[in-house]
Amino acid sequence: MNKKLLSITIILLAAVIIIINLWNPFQSEKKVIAPENITEDSPTDEDIPGADLSQDLEGNLAPDFTLSTLEGESVKLSDYKGKKVILNFWATWCPPCKAEMPHMQNFYEQNKDNGIEIVAVNLTNLDNGKDAIENFAKDNQLTFSIPLDEKGTIGMQYQAFTIPTSYIIDSTGVITKKIVGPMDESMMANLTQDIK
Repeated sequence: MNKKLLSITIILLAAVIIIINLWNPFQSEKKVIAPENITEDSPTDEDIPGADLSQDLEGNLAPDFTLSTLEGESVKLSDYKGKKVILNFWATWCPPCKAEMPHMQNFYEQNKDNGIEIVAVNLTNLDNGKDAIENFAKDNQLTFSIPLDEKGTIGMQYQAFTIPTSYIIDSTGVITKKIVGPMDESMMANLTQDIK
């Protein structure tokens, strides 16, 4: 039942994206959303709540958000200002995400004392439940922050339509690069090496 529901959700999401991409060229006005604090409950776009598909996030201040972690703690992206951040969007059922996680954990262990953080936002609304996420984190011995996007608004805001999707954010909070697909340790090192 869950797999059927997930498949239907993915198909509907793809259909909505196609409709939005076809609809937007015919609209006379575009709304530009300035990055600002958002919560899971605050819609920021009329086409798809929480997403401005016309906005390229690279080079802009990363939109702030507040989510609860697996441990129930509240985490804000802006809490990491002053550090380089790899903001990752993933799910437990995603094979490339599964392949990427050991690399992320190794990279985190080697760099957590060097001003680099990993914030791995789980797309909980599309995943197999909190127990599956907790088991995945335990099995992979993940020690970095895992916020839960239970309503899907943050993943939508960050245009995480294919997972894994990651953003490299510099110490001033500016997005320097978007990566769609899995990364390994050397790629993470290269992407974080030359930024502030």
